[in-house]
Amino acid sequence: MLYNIIMKRIVLASNNAGKIREISEMLDGYEIVCPRDMGIDFSVEETGSTFYENAFIKAKALYEICSLPTIADDSGLCVDSLGGAPGVYSARYSGGGDKENNKKLLSELQGVKDRKAHFSSCIVYYDGKNIIEGTGHTYGKIGFSEDGDCGFGYDPLFISDDLHKSFGVATAEEKNSVSHRFRALKALKEKLAAFFE
Repeated sequence: MLYNIIMKRIVLASNNAGKIREISEMLDGYEIVCPRDMGIDFSVEETGSTFYENAFIKAKALYEICSLPTIADDSGLCVDSLGGAPGVYSARYSGGGDKENNKKLLSELQGVKDRKAHFSSCIVYYDGKNIIEGTGHTYGKIGFSEDGDCGFGYDPLFISDDLHKSFGVATAEEKNSVSHRFRALKALKEKLAAFFE
């Protein structure tokens, strides 16, 4: 049993170095490699309407190329008063980059008192037969202006209920200890351990 876990290679549907490091550290006992490591030029259109659907689309598409177990994640920011937007469109909310996305979000929330929001992450494991998913959330609210330049994306606007400050001023260790991806990975790790025992 232990031998199988130690030797388990999983291909992550991302070439993002930070994400690879984060997931490798959390999923200790597994060898996490990315498409680039295997000489694969991987790209797939995310057409799902939920984080789970997009994660599964990526995991399945990559498995069909490499025939090895894969994991993929999809995540985003959901604002209550905007009906859950930007949601699955978080990365492409404005059509521009992080600054443009943050500017659009602040514009949409101008004059809005209810600024409750949460980040969600869904991570899917797929091996051609079995589908195992882990989901995580972290809650907070949207500030009235950017605070800090740590992290990325909406981090300078998201004030964490756990940390009582924005992810933009939190250290990487602080953010990772309460982040949606950390919680999704923790849930996935527990399910994988049970699956492979």
